[in-house]
Amino acid sequence: MNYKMIVLDLDDTLLRDDHTISPRTKKALMDAQEAGIKVVLASGRPTFAMTHIAKELELEKYGSFILSFNGAKITNCATEEILFSSTLTPETVHELYEISKQEGVWIHTYVGDDIVTPACNKYTDIEGEITGMPIVEAANFVEAIQEPVVKVLMVDDPEKLIALEGKLQPQLEGELNVVRSKPYFLEFTESGVDKGTSLHHLIQKLGIKQEEVIAIGDSYNDQAMIEFAGLGVAMGNAPDDIKAIADHVTDTNMEDGVAKVVETYMLNQAAPTV
Repeated sequence: MNYKMIVLDLDDTLLRDDHTISPRTKKALMDAQEAGIKVVLASGRPTFAMTHIAKELELEKYGSFILSFNGAKITNCATEEILFSSTLTPETVHELYEISKQEGVWIHTYVGDDIVTPACNKYTDIEGEITGMPIVEAANFVEAIQEPVVKVLMVDDPEKLIALEGKLQPQLEGELNVVRSKPYFLEFTESGVDKGTSLHHLIQKLGIKQEEVIAIGDSYNDQAMIEFAGLGVAMGNAPDDIKAIADHVTDTNMEDGVAKVVETYMLNQAAPTV
């Protein structure tokens, strides 16, 4: 199979634990782009927190794309055009805020390039460190959210969020997509919006076939794209149930797992004709 696109989660997949790309992985991805293969970044991160990685890999030069907010937004790196965008109404955010208070968990969302939360907490601080975005504490959270937002997170101890995910997924089915991206991040986007549906939307626009796509991830918000891709790959550091649905399991993010997939399945094939 001549693969024409590779779609990569960022944290704990493309990025090492210090949030950098290893030299071997970067070389493999640059060689793949030179061979005509599209490298696409797909993350739960906001677009703002992905652009520096896209620039490091020169995605604008090769005409590639960012799938941010768990697929709720698709951006053309070369033109900065938004190809797809999904949002939640302020009323939906307010309802999620009420649920968070009832369940005793923290909540935050994104307004412009800021993270907005009703009360600062260690998990929102982690998001601030990961994304490089400033945190705004809004005592009146409802008043602060008066425009549509792309995504909402409930954040807390992993054990609490596992139970909450099990409760809210059936409760909100058909209304919202509910999935954990990290053990302590429970994410909410519009129903039907995930990395898999966003990837499907993108390849239709580009005329790339499903079987010509490799997708690599490590967590539950990657499951949809791993299942959708022609070759779905789980990282060696992924949970066992994510490994179980993958076509292939590579090494961890600290052992050049992404590079090994690119070298094996893409650089050893003939360059794509399209």
